[in-house]
Amino acid sequence: MDLQTHFKKMAANNRWSNRRLMRAVLALEPGEFEAPRTGFFPSIAKTLNHILAVDLYYLDALEEGGRGPSAFHDFVAFEDPAALAQARRVEDERLIALCERLGNADMARRVVTDRGEAGRFPELVGDLLAHLFLHQIHHRGQVHAMLSGTTVKPPQLDEFFLDFDAPSRRGEMDEPD
Repeated sequence: MDLQTHFKKMAANNRWSNRRLMRAVLALEPGEFEAPRTGFFPSIAKTLNHILAVDLYYLDALEEGGRGPSAFHDFVAFEDPAALAQARRVEDERLIALCERLGNADMARRVVTDRGEAGRFPELVGDLLAHLFLHQIHHRGQVHAMLSGTTVKPPQLDEFFLDFDAPSRRGEMDEPD
């Protein structure tokens, strides 16, 4: 499998995982979304908002949008899980579209990440995508663990890539949110 195909599959997995996770979040009892929990960001709300804010920053860099750090720093956290879920869907589709547009040669192309006072750093597109997916997986895992302390069972998030798993996800891939 070439890198472009891998990233397209990762973007599809990202959307699928986020859909599953957000369905669980939307089923939480009142107060559970923002309740203090053990984690790097001390609530489900703060962790999911952080993931989205970082995605906005990296997607801007990958699309060479020019917003730089403001894509992250100007982010206004969502207090309503339904609004957050909608914003998450938009960015997941944006990431899929980006990965669909990129060719294998793009993976070795550099785009500038503006780190504010730390400077501007040219990064490989392939490395930025790998980092974006790793960041998502890392923090989704934290939310998954936080859900264990709620009224909602954490969803299965690792049934995606293998042919064996295809029947368990087939219907979800095309259903609307």
